[in-house]
Order: sequence, then structure tokens, then C-alpha cells
Amino acid sequence: MNEQHHKDPLHGLTLEAIVTKLVAHYGWESLGQTINIRCFTSDPSIKSSLKFLRKTPWARKKVEALYLSTLKTP
Repeated sequence: MNEQHHKDPLHGLTLEAIVTKLVAHYGWESLGQTINIRCFTSDPSIKSSLKFLRKTPWARKKVEALYLSTLKTP
């Protein structure tokens, strides 16, 4: 099981760290265009985004997938 954690690139990362890095990389406007969810497009903040993403698994999966694809892009 420990080996499985080493293969998971999200292991050890908080949702807050992921959102913060995506905002730093894309900015709110581009992030909202890439993942069209209201917490990114209407008066966005880290706090409101985290609240929404923690309650909405499908949106969290999109954010995590974007983060992983961003890691692969130089």
C-alpha cells in the first residue's frame, strides 16, 4: 500500500495547495475558462473555491485532473 502512495502524484498535497498553484499558474480568469465552475468565475477566492470543491466530487476531480496535466506540461 505504501508503494501505491508513492505512485500517486497528489499524495501529500492538500486541496488548498492544488488550487493555489493553479491560480498562480493560470490566474482566476483563465482557470474559470478552463474549468467553467462558478467558484472560479463569480467573485473567486481560495476560501470559497475550497468550500465548493470539498462538497462537489465531480468538480474536485476536474481540478485535480487539470493540476496533473499542468504538471506534465513544461
